[in-house]
Amino acid sequence: MALRISFSSSPLQSSPSPSSPPPSPSSLGLNPAFYGANRRATRMPAPMWLSKDATRRAGRAVVTSSSSLEMAAPAVGQVTEVNKDTFWLLVKAAGSKIVVLDMYTQWCGPCKLMAPKFQELSEKHCDVVFLKLDCNQENRALAKELGLKVVPTFKILKDSKVVKEVRGAKFDDLVAAIETVKSS
Repeated sequence: MALRISFSSSPLQSSPSPSSPPPSPSSLGLNPAFYGANRRATRMPAPMWLSKDATRRAGRAVVTSSSSLEMAAPAVGQVTEVNKDTFWLLVKAAGSKIVVLDMYTQWCGPCKLMAPKFQELSEKHCDVVFLKLDCNQENRALAKELGLKVVPTFKILKDSKVVKEVRGAKFDDLVAAIETVKSS
């Protein structure tokens, strides 16, 4: 997790006057007990994560967290497990690289047979990104969005668009589809 601090030019409350007291720890989302119960008797230190410049600004500090996956590049040479939250981030991060997605379920026998072969393909094709999506209840919306009908289904994406699909445990068809997309 990374923290990002941004300042709004229009504070939620009225703009503080020069004589108004500094914001309370609870208004900044901090635990007031940490800074002492009697704020007037003790000088409230600025939180360590705010710069000196940030504490002087009149606007309110807004702390947002963002996933480190937004900046991470997808791994090549291995299979990466994805879910509804990480799939599109990794596909977009792949850029112009080819992405092969294995859509499977844990109870599917043919899916279990294809898993080691899919891993071997990821090690062989180091210029291709290999992803796995468990099409369980949690990821059902994404599976539906991608048009899943049967498992296993392999989707091959280029520039964030599906360009080929292989339905079923057809290893030779999958290899041929990857080669076709790589050569186009």
